[in-house]
Amino acid sequence: MGNPKHTEVSVARQSPQRPDADEPELDDADAPAESGTATVSAEAARALWDELRIDPVEIALPAGTGYTLRAYRPARELTPTDVAERDQDDPFLARRQVAEEDEEDDDEAVVILDEEVAQEFAESDEEEAKGRRRDATDEDAKADSDEDEDEDEAGDEEVPVFLSHRGKLLLFKTPESLVSFVRSGAPNDLSQLDSWNELSERVEPADIAPLDEDVYELDLVVENLRGGHDTWDPTLLIEAGEVARDLAYALRLPAVLDMLSAGSSLDDLDEALRATVDGGVGGFFGRRRLKKIGAQTASLGWRTIVGKISAVVDWRD
Repeated sequence: MGNPKHTEVSVARQSPQRPDADEPELDDADAPAESGTATVSAEAARALWDELRIDPVEIALPAGTGYTLRAYRPARELTPTDVAERDQDDPFLARRQVAEEDEEDDDEAVVILDEEVAQEFAESDEEEAKGRRRDATDEDAKADSDEDEDEDEAGDEEVPVFLSHRGKLLLFKTPESLVSFVRSGAPNDLSQLDSWNELSERVEPADIAPLDEDVYELDLVVENLRGGHDTWDPTLLIEAGEVARDLAYALRLPAVLDMLSAGSSLDDLDEALRATVDGGVGGFFGRRRLKKIGAQTASLGWRTIVGKISAVVDWRD
């Protein structure tokens, strides 16, 4: 089940009971100030996450709902998760890698030239080769300069990192189990953050209270898309796209990144949904674009994405 923000729940209203004549009525002043305490606790938890620049996240998948943590840091400060072990456990990926290596071997060719002919070509082309080397050196220098600038910009870009280990997303069924793991000192990809040690000392189960925008219902996406254009939930689908991109980057899932990349059909769906939410003239054209997107194609694409993400989840109780 996902978060109740997209599910309507009706609750029967009970008639108020009269107090027993023998029981004294409590004044409002004598009632415990639970709401005030809860507010203070929520504010303290939020202050903790804001200070450490890490956030609790709730993700609902077909197999269940779990809690994890996510942070954003400049790419240059992060070491990507190690997926070597995960990829070895994937028989389809291993088979594809073997096939690619075989193709590379087939493409290699060995050409043996007659020694005298080779010498003749070498002497006639020597000057031309020197000129090409000079040009290539100049071009390489310019390319290196441009590449350094691109790397600097890429290094400054903030990218997502999750509570994961060896290419697996760690999802916890309860806040208590998540906190227990954080305090355990077990290896994970977030431990490289400078604020991790402080989090492990201060975090409490009550602090695992994700904001509404950090709750993602991937379990509802496919069913919602199958319902047709008139039933599509823009907020649900936009938020699903955001967390799917974050997970695909952090967990190194290139196939998912490709499916959500600029120009793809699912990216067109995302842009059209955002336009409808913004309203105005853009919203009008966004609704027209949505009608051109096939519900079956979109649902099949998202079923693949949810399946690939589910396959790299390590559930922890």
